[in-house]
Amino acid sequence: MSLPDGADAVTPKPSNWNAPNIITVVRILLAPLFIYLLLADDGHDGWMRYAAAVLFILAIATDGVDGALARRNGQVTDLGKILDPIADKVLTGGALVGLSILGELPWWVTIIILVREVGITAFRFAVLSDRVIPASRGGKLKTIAQSVAISVALLPFPSLLGSWFDVVNVILMSIAFVLTVVTGIDYLWQAWRHNRTARSAS
Repeated sequence: MSLPDGADAVTPKPSNWNAPNIITVVRILLAPLFIYLLLADDGHDGWMRYAAAVLFILAIATDGVDGALARRNGQVTDLGKILDPIADKVLTGGALVGLSILGELPWWVTIIILVREVGITAFRFAVLSDRVIPASRGGKLKTIAQSVAISVALLPFPSLLGSWFDVVNVILMSIAFVLTVVTGIDYLWQAWRHNRTARSAS
């Protein structure tokens, strides 16, 4: 049946229970198993350490998969925009804490990154009734940098290639750390500008 002249077709809202969101939920559920394998190895670079590293890499790689599926199939939802960064933070946060417990990453690095991640996530929830804040380009670049740095740190390259590889780990983690702090400051700056503009408009 054709629509009357001047009538606009109403695009149905995508369901929250779609494939991209389910993939995101699976990533969150895989986090406890990953953390268990990492800590159970206790820094001995055994099969559980390799399993933990592979599980992390596979789980974090699906971040691009669910996003691509959501955009291609028109299944982008507000729930997905919230769950996606949460899944990233659960995985990366668990990895950072695990590496610090094993003495492979300074606690101050983990704490600063977690404060930034938890703070920005809490801020997103706080303004959820007003607007949804998707990940920025800088935030996505930060996530990639964290994923690469943590993946390399989880794989026992120093024991395989020599202690010189520790320098590579430090460089990669430093890049991820700087991007994490800078993008966190940028989120706060953009939020301040938005609030200022809203007050001026009112």
